[in-house]
Amino acid sequence: MENTFNYFYNNLILIPAMTFVITVFLKWLFFKLKSWKVDVSIALWSWGMPSVHSSVVVSLATAIAIKYWVSSDFFAISMAFTVIIIYDAINVRYEAWQHAIAINESLWHKKFKESLWHLPSEAFAWSLLWILISVAIYYI
Repeated sequence: MENTFNYFYNNLILIPAMTFVITVFLKWLFFKLKSWKVDVSIALWSWGMPSVHSSVVVSLATAIAIKYWVSSDFFAISMAFTVIIIYDAINVRYEAWQHAIAINESLWHKKFKESLWHLPSEAFAWSLLWILISVAIYYI
C-alpha cells in the first residue's frame, strides 16, 4: 500500500540524498569553525567526522526499514551494506592510519594523512543521529 501523502515514501532515495547534503555541510562547517579557513573541498574529504559515506548508508537502511520494515529482504541487504561500510570506516581505515604513521616516521616527515579513521563511539553516535534525521525527514 503506497502512502500518497508522503513524498519520501515514493522517492526513498531522497532521504540519503538529503543526509548527504546535511553531512557535507556539517563537515565543512566543523572544519571552518575549527580552522577559520574557507575551503569547499574539505566537505568532500573521505576522512573526518561526520562521515559522509556512513551517513548515506545508515539513512538508506533507516528509510528502507521505515518503508519495508526490518523483516524485509531489502532491509537485510541494506544492513549488510551498512555494516560493511561502517566496519571499513572503523577497522580498515584504522590499519591504514597505523601504516601511515609508520611510513611517515620512517620518512622523517609527514607525507601521508594520518587521520583516516573513525572511533567506534563516533560511528555509533553519528549513526544514531542519522537514524533520527532520516526518521524526521521521512515524517516531515
